[in-house]
Amino acid sequence: MTKLKALLFLLGVNAMLWAQSRPAATLIVTNADVYTVDEQHPKADAVAVIGDRIVAVGTNAEIDLWRGAETKVIDAGGRLVMPGFDDAHVHLVVAGAALDQVKLNDARTPQEFVRRIAAQAKKLQKGDWMLGGSWDETKWNPAQLPTAKMIDAVTPGIPVFLNRYDEHAALANSLAMKLAGVNAKTKDVPGGVIVRDAKGNPKGVFKDAAKSLILKSIPPMSYEQRLKAVKRALAEAASVGVTSMQNISQYADIAIYSKLAEKGELTARIYAAPLETGWQDQAKLGIRHAWGSQWLRLGAVKGFADGSLGSETAYMFHAYKDNPQNFGLLAADITPVNAFRDRLMQADAAGLQICVHAIGDRAISTVLDIYQEIEKAHGYHDQRFRIEHAQHMDPDEFDRFAKLHVIASMQPYHAIDDGRWAETRISPQLARYSYAWRSFLNHGIRLAFGTDWPAAPLNPMLGLYAAVTRETLDGKNPDGWIPQEKITLPEAVEAYTMGSAYAEFQENEKGSIIPGKLADMVVLSDNIFKIKPEAIQNVKVETTIVGGKLVYGGQPVQ
Repeated sequence: MTKLKALLFLLGVNAMLWAQSRPAATLIVTNADVYTVDEQHPKADAVAVIGDRIVAVGTNAEIDLWRGAETKVIDAGGRLVMPGFDDAHVHLVVAGAALDQVKLNDARTPQEFVRRIAAQAKKLQKGDWMLGGSWDETKWNPAQLPTAKMIDAVTPGIPVFLNRYDEHAALANSLAMKLAGVNAKTKDVPGGVIVRDAKGNPKGVFKDAAKSLILKSIPPMSYEQRLKAVKRALAEAASVGVTSMQNISQYADIAIYSKLAEKGELTARIYAAPLETGWQDQAKLGIRHAWGSQWLRLGAVKGFADGSLGSETAYMFHAYKDNPQNFGLLAADITPVNAFRDRLMQADAAGLQICVHAIGDRAISTVLDIYQEIEKAHGYHDQRFRIEHAQHMDPDEFDRFAKLHVIASMQPYHAIDDGRWAETRISPQLARYSYAWRSFLNHGIRLAFGTDWPAAPLNPMLGLYAAVTRETLDGKNPDGWIPQEKITLPEAVEAYTMGSAYAEFQENEKGSIIPGKLADMVVLSDNIFKIKPEAIQNVKVETTIVGGKLVYGGQPVQ
């Protein structure tokens, strides 16, 4: 035997002994094009998993050494494998319920809008509330808000309250307003708008805090209804590769998540953030940020600073172009600002993470003022303050955003949706720094991507497509709306994986495919890094793996 043959023989024996001396993988994903989101080892061919953790990432030959008699094997067939997507902002129960409710977002005429509502009314029993909707009047020509008169005739005996797609306005029919006791004498609500006719009669649309006038009359969801909505939402998430969701929650929702987690039936990881008005509910139990299990965690609170651009309630320094008397609204919960600041100050002192919705430039600046006061009082302690949406930035505020280490939790799809009409409402100067992902990254600000589902589709492929192309949905911006703010596909993927994981204090647990992390992965139908950017929106998720278990797609083979 030559020396070379002897050396190769010894290496083979050692490899065999090494393989026999350790436990076999419970799952192997092989023959893959693995994109790890790990700068040190960005690419691989295969992944080995034991239980719910990744134990090895490498070549097919290296990972094959982990194979045992009971190992499940997924042959990816050369397809792209990535970390599971972490959606940094969803409304899970509302979205799950909406899957079975009337769908109005793509109703492109008032006539189609009314027709769909009439069809839904025939499915309901007298007295049942018609909810959901997600209507978008900007798709009508001319664009005009719907009214109760449009739908009263087709909804006899059915109270109606249908959300605009941004959730910051809703349409009630006359029966719903009657049941809620709303009429011309009803006073306006701080932080909200009742749309009225010339005589002061409500026309049916209620914006932001004014929605509460109708919502108080709607029966709360039962446990069974919430459970159904959660299961529907989890199934949808699995089908599009979303393995984690950071969810704006009510406590009744969290009870459902807890029950499913106990039974091992959660198929996506949830970080729940109830409203900041109830921060003491968590603080008095000693709950701090990211507290809980790998499946269900608490420790965050969500606040509202303003409304939305679409409903013209985003709080601005300058008046809306099409409504010179309107500067938007401060949300009801932030009024007065001092009380809001004091609650957030106490929540931060209790160790809770603070996330605040702010869309208009003035709202964003107001929230940064509060964050600055909190940091001055408590010092920097890796609070990971978040601003949800951060859509329309005053360019002078990027430096302060960065200095305060605030995370920009953003939804790329909104840009290609709102970009159709945004410049009819805001100046070109403000539009220039709308959805300013490139500017955020250039200032060293962390991005965490999500969808605001159901305000936008949950599918991450649409978000990635939006981030790299900025092509508006109407096809009128083929080179991108505000193309200076495009980002690269690797940057967008990182924002949707590691960026979102960082935003929930989980960057050491998930967000990339490296040994030791949770085995949350997806297999895609096409390699998004090798196709034209405009084709990304058509890519499908073929397999979704959460914690080493298949939750969507084809079955593994031995």
